[in-house]
Amino acid sequence: MTDFPYESALIVGAGSGISASLARQLSAQGVKVGLAARNIEKLRALVEETGASAFTTDVSQPASVAALFEEAAAAIGGPDVVIFNASARQRGPLAELDPAEVEKAIATTAFGGFLVVQQAARRMIPRGRGAILITGASASVKGFAQSAPFAMGKFALRGLAQSAARELGPMGIHVAHFVIDGAVRSQIRPDRVEKPDGTLLPDSIAQTYIDVLRQHRSAWSLEVEVRPWTESF
Repeated sequence: MTDFPYESALIVGAGSGISASLARQLSAQGVKVGLAARNIEKLRALVEETGASAFTTDVSQPASVAALFEEAAAAIGGPDVVIFNASARQRGPLAELDPAEVEKAIATTAFGGFLVVQQAARRMIPRGRGAILITGASASVKGFAQSAPFAMGKFALRGLAQSAARELGPMGIHVAHFVIDGAVRSQIRPDRVEKPDGTLLPDSIAQTYIDVLRQHRSAWSLEVEVRPWTESF
């Protein structure tokens, strides 16, 4: 038995890294997990490992997101927790960026976030409980050269999280935004030998999400920043 306060979770924009760590840790808490992505073939091993359900979706399309929540409700119930991890990058000099590609990137990161939060809210409000967690980045609070589209999307997500928290919090729904301020460790991005733990460990990030989900409503976090201990301020 577990004292974890939620029974089902939908991770949107699932993949390796943070999403995979979340799926494992939530499953270990006895939570029914759903994983949503454009390409669910990449999730096959994770599904087998965690027993999660997988759903194909395009977060930039309202009908696709609505269908996702219907399918998830039928497969895992709820969901009680919704985690938005989807994003898209379009890098390059401002003067050379393709407007159509920029539009696609923002549609995934920002508009997709709105669509997912809206569908989550519609289901959680009648129940008077739930949690919506939104994954941000360094770009949520500071723009970098040749990365304007990513910053635009992540800034929008942060605004969405703040507005949603103030609207939905009094209804019993915990909304929190996570600023992942650093490089996330992976096989293609390992730690440097001379700088141990200079990257963010996905399992440790996921543990922070779990800790936030356990918070009592008298002291909910709206925003949490995580960064490597070696970061200079």
